[in-house]
Amino acid sequence: MTPDPKRIAMWSGPRNLSTALMYAFDARGDCAVWDEPFYAAYLAATGIDHPMSAEVIAAGQPDPAKVAQACLGPIPAEQPLFYQKHMTLHMIAAFERGFMRGLTNVFLIRHPARVVASYSKKRESPTLADLGFVQQAELFDQVAQWQGMAPLVVDSFNIRAQPRQTLTKLCAALDIPFTPAMLSWPAGPKPFDGVWAPHWYNAVHQSSGLDDPEGPLPDLPLAFQKLADAAMPHYEKLAALAIK
Repeated sequence: MTPDPKRIAMWSGPRNLSTALMYAFDARGDCAVWDEPFYAAYLAATGIDHPMSAEVIAAGQPDPAKVAQACLGPIPAEQPLFYQKHMTLHMIAAFERGFMRGLTNVFLIRHPARVVASYSKKRESPTLADLGFVQQAELFDQVAQWQGMAPLVVDSFNIRAQPRQTLTKLCAALDIPFTPAMLSWPAGPKPFDGVWAPHWYNAVHQSSGLDDPEGPLPDLPLAFQKLADAAMPHYEKLAALAIK
């Protein structure tokens, strides 16, 4: 346990191992988790057509100010840790970001080719904005400016390749103890999953821990390769600073 409550904001794009990492933190036993707090507010503000949009808005909080307040509010079940799984694309320019100063901000990244290959199976014709790379780099720069130093970055490739070692280093950087309980969890849906889980979480619901190392980069059709190429500079910028 930590002496003072710690609120961890993990910022990633979709298909970045973000749900599995949320499950890992939940498995600790000392950590409350929150699945994509701003999703309903993002959809309500933008009108973007996502799978299950109506259900997401109805189940969530569409007021971004109230979401931000809750991110800084009491931690559920009075746990010492509060892990918030955030999507970078949800933090649109119209949303006030000052609340982020009260969080420990970490950036979870994944190679664009893997993200595009995975995302395109769930939603047709993705755009660069859908994938969150540009927004992630922007948020990273903003947090770095506030802190006067680069925030933490962790690459999903390293988590998959060496889960124990990478999570041990991540926990050390967060000043919290690592526990082997983070490496596994029961298969199936979780009570804290977002209402969108039936569309997006099929693979992670079949898992009971962090998967084997990722294989070679996928071959992409030309249009998808161009999308991955456009995201690469933003990924590489953060990848150079990732925990090894």
